[in-house]
Amino acid sequence: MLAGNPFSDNFMTSSFRVPAEPYYLPVGDEIDVFEAAYAARLPVLLKGPTGCGKTRFVEHMAWRLERAGALTADPSLITISCHEDLTATDLVGRYLLMGDETVWRDGPLTRAVRSGAICYLDEIVEARKDTTVLIHSLSDHRRLLPIDKTGELVHAHPDFLLVMSYNPGYQSVLKDLKPSTRQRFVSIEFDYPAFEKEAEIIAHESGTDQTIAERLATVASRVRNLRDHGFEEGVSTRLLIYTGQLISQGIAPRRAGELAITTAISDDRAVQEAVRDIIDVILP
Repeated sequence: MLAGNPFSDNFMTSSFRVPAEPYYLPVGDEIDVFEAAYAARLPVLLKGPTGCGKTRFVEHMAWRLERAGALTADPSLITISCHEDLTATDLVGRYLLMGDETVWRDGPLTRAVRSGAICYLDEIVEARKDTTVLIHSLSDHRRLLPIDKTGELVHAHPDFLLVMSYNPGYQSVLKDLKPSTRQRFVSIEFDYPAFEKEAEIIAHESGTDQTIAERLATVASRVRNLRDHGFEEGVSTRLLIYTGQLISQGIAPRRAGELAITTAISDDRAVQEAVRDIIDVILP
């Protein structure tokens, strides 16, 4: 069951035990690598473009570890969507006034450290610098979380694992991870799937037929080639799935592509026109 953060509206967090297997189609040895990292309790960094499956991968791995009996915490996965206003206090916890007394309330990172959950910091470079410094003692042999406000030094539960993600191709130099942080993690690189696998993912996740799924994968390939013309991000697998879902609900393919791809990936009119031309040629 999803549960929001009980003490702060300053960021988005979700905590849950994965009830059923999240669909994930491996593209390499990432499952074996993650399982090996978890067995050794090595923190994991996922690097790759937006919408390529990083978050789904973490959910899938949490489910696999639950099923194997290796991850018993409830909730087993605590996900935090990082942004520029996210502070160390948001992650660790704070004192709250409840009635006539002041009560300490753990933040999501502290809850994960105590209970032995996976803590997933999504797009970590969007958070403030004091946040990344905070995780240093958790991501080496010490596995410790200092709580300055209470004077407590929390030893991580044996099952705890820290996972972070970011998009190195999109972030500015000012927001890139420092080597002192990056070199504490086992790094798994993600990219958009190869054509056949991406079509398979689109068909499965959107419910559209294989022909449409392959056409959408073709659109993706052509749009990503626009990187050579100044368009850096390309189209995510997520947006292709959205397009397929609209088509499955009766929206005409070209109109679905306009809604979920053309106008979603850029506000630049020239880029939109180039993408629209690709869609008009490929989608019926």
